[in-house]
Amino acid sequence: MDVSQYLEIFIDESSEHLQSLSDCIMNLEKEPDNKETINEVFRAAHSLKGMAGTMGFKRMQHLTHDMENVFQEVRSDKIAVDSAMIDLLFKCLDALDGYLANIKASADEGTEDNEIIIKELNDFIARANGNKDASALAKTQSAADTEPESVSVGKRVRKIELSDSEKKEVSGARAEGKKVYSITVYIQKDCLLKAARAFLVFRAVEGVGRILVNRPSSQDIEDEKFELDFSFCVASNESLDKIIAAAKNVSEIEEVVGEEITEDVARAEEEVRTQPANDPAKADTPKTTESKQTAPANKKQTPAKPATNRTVRVDIEKLDALMNQVSELIIAKNSLVSISSTEGGSFSSQGFHEQIEYLERITTNLHESVMKVRMVPIESVVNKFPRMIRDLSRTLNKKMELYMTGEDTELDRTVVDQIGDPLQHLLRNSADHGLENAELRAERGKPETGTIFLNAYQEGNNVIIQVGDDGNGIDVEAVKAKAVERGVITQEQADVMTQKEAVNLLFMPSFSMAKKITDISGRGVGLDVVKSNIEALGGDVEVKTKLGEGSTFTVRLPLTLAIIQALLVTVREEKYAIALASITSIEDIPVKDIKYVEAREVIHLRDSVIPLVRLDRVLDIEPKAEDGDNLTVVIVKRGDQQAGLVVDNLIGQQEIVIKSLGKYISGNKLISGATILGDGEVALIIDANTLM
Repeated sequence: MDVSQYLEIFIDESSEHLQSLSDCIMNLEKEPDNKETINEVFRAAHSLKGMAGTMGFKRMQHLTHDMENVFQEVRSDKIAVDSAMIDLLFKCLDALDGYLANIKASADEGTEDNEIIIKELNDFIARANGNKDASALAKTQSAADTEPESVSVGKRVRKIELSDSEKKEVSGARAEGKKVYSITVYIQKDCLLKAARAFLVFRAVEGVGRILVNRPSSQDIEDEKFELDFSFCVASNESLDKIIAAAKNVSEIEEVVGEEITEDVARAEEEVRTQPANDPAKADTPKTTESKQTAPANKKQTPAKPATNRTVRVDIEKLDALMNQVSELIIAKNSLVSISSTEGGSFSSQGFHEQIEYLERITTNLHESVMKVRMVPIESVVNKFPRMIRDLSRTLNKKMELYMTGEDTELDRTVVDQIGDPLQHLLRNSADHGLENAELRAERGKPETGTIFLNAYQEGNNVIIQVGDDGNGIDVEAVKAKAVERGVITQEQADVMTQKEAVNLLFMPSFSMAKKITDISGRGVGLDVVKSNIEALGGDVEVKTKLGEGSTFTVRLPLTLAIIQALLVTVREEKYAIALASITSIEDIPVKDIKYVEAREVIHLRDSVIPLVRLDRVLDIEPKAEDGDNLTVVIVKRGDQQAGLVVDNLIGQQEIVIKSLGKYISGNKLISGATILGDGEVALIIDANTLM
C-alpha cells in the first residue's frame, strides 16, 4: 500500500503526540500519582501506536505498544512511577524521535530495533506480574514470533445470510459471467489494529475483484465491533486461489478460507438481467473506496522523498475573517468594473476614487488577516526545553529549574521554524557556563537550585525573547584575557575596552570560554551561531550581565518576514527600502556640523555621537560632485547602537512585500531582498543590522 500521501499528516500529528508525551512525563515526575496524567500518557501512546501501525512503521508501532503495556500496569496500580521509569520513558521518547527523524528524511523509519529499551520495558511488566526479570516474557514472545502465520485447523467459511437486494446483486454478477466467492478472513490474536487490517484486506481483494457484501457492516468493522474474523462476497474473473492469496498478503492475517457460490440465489434472475451491468443496487459495500481510500496495492512505487512539515494549523475564525475580506475584494472589483462601463471608461470620477480608497482599506485588512493565519505560537519550539534542562541537570550534576512565560506569543511560521536552535544554544549556555556549582552557590548565599528563565512578549512590530539565569554572570576580565591569549585583540585594546565590547567578543566564531571540550560545550560553536541565525532573520541579540548575579540574553525578532512597513529612499537614481522598525528618526543635518573621530564622520545629536554611513560609497554608486548645505540622514538602530545613513531624497513610507533574491547575490548580506513597487520598478531592501 502506498501511504506517502498521508506522510505529512502522520509527521505533523506524531510530533504533537510526542510533545504531549514529553510534557505529561515531565508532570508525572513531579506528581507520580496523578491519574489524569497517566491516562493522558496512555491515550497519546495508544494514538501513536495506531498511526504507526496504519502507516506500516512496525518498529515504531512495537515500541509504543510496549510503552502502552507499561502504562496499563501503572493504571492498574501494579507498578509505581519512579525516577527509573521516568528515565526509561524518556529513552523511549528519544528512540521514537529518532524514528520520526528518519521518516522525515527518507519516508522510512530505519533499521534500529531498540531491543535494549524494549527489554527494559518488559522487565517492568514482568516485575508487575511477579517475575524478577523479563526472561519468561521474552521466551513467550519469542515462541509467539516463531509460530507459523497461517494455521488452518478448524477454520471454515462462515455462512452469509443475504437480503433480497444482496441476492439480486450476487445473481447480477453471475449473469455478467463473473464467479462469486464467499470468503472468511481470520485475524491473528495479537493483532493491534483489527479494523485497519480488515480494510487493507478489502483493498487488496478489490485489486482482483469487486466486493458485493460484507459481514459485519462497514461501520461495525470501522468501530471494531467484531471478533477475530469477518466475511464477504466478492465477484471476480480470477480463481479462488488468487483471491485468497491477495487477502493473505496482508500482514497479521492468520488464515483465509473461501468457496464459490454456485446456486442461484435470486428470486427473479430475469429481473436482474434487465438491469444495466454497471448499476448494481449496492446495500452495504466496504468504505474502502470512499472513507478509507488508499492507493492500489500494485501501484508503482516512487522513490522516497524527504518529508518536510510545512503545515500550519489555523483557527476557523481566522479563516472566516480571511474569507470575508476576499468577498469584500470581489465587491470592490465589481464596483470598479461597473464604474468603467457606466462612465465610458473614465477613471477620473469621484466614485472611482472612493472605490480606490475602499480597495486600499480591504487590502490592508486582507494583509492583516493573512498575517494572522501565518502566525503560530512559539509554544511549539519552547515546549521541548523543560525536558532538555532536566537532562542537563543530570548530566552536569547541577540542580536547576526552567521557568517560562509568554509561550502563547505568536510569530511568523518561518521565524518560529528557525528560532529553535539559537534558543537551545542560549539555554545550554546558561546551564553549563551560567549556573555555578552547588558549593559556590552556597558560599554566595544563593538557593541550591539554580534558576534559568525564558520570557517572550511582543513589543511593537517585534517579539522579544529573553533567556537568562541567576548564575555567575560573565567575567569580563577573563574574556579579555582569553581574547588576548588567542590573539584576537592586543593587550592595549583590551585595556580600553568597555564591558559591552568585551562581552561581544563571545559572539566571535570559534571563541569559547570552556576549559575542556564536553558533549555540551567547548568547541566554540554556540554564540556565533546564535548571532548569525538571529541576524539572518532580521533580528539582533544583546547581553546584560553582572558578575556573581547572572546574565540575560535579549533576542529581538521581527513579527513577520513577508510584508513590512518600510521607508523608501533614493540614492542618485536608485530606489532603496529601509525597514521602518529599525528607524528611530530622520534628520536634516547641516554639513558644517559633521565632526571626525579617528578619521570617520560622526554627528552629535541629542547627547549621542552617531557615526555616518554614506550609502553611495557602501553601494558603490558614483559619488556626488559636492554636497549641498544639508544632508538627509536616516537614523537607524540595532540594540543600543545607532548609525546615520546618508541618502539623497525621501520618497515616503510604504507597505512592501519582501521578495527573495535567491542565490543571485547570496554573498552580499547588505541587501536582504527586493520589492516590486507600484510602477513595476524594483527597489532593493537594505539590511540595517548587517550595515552597522
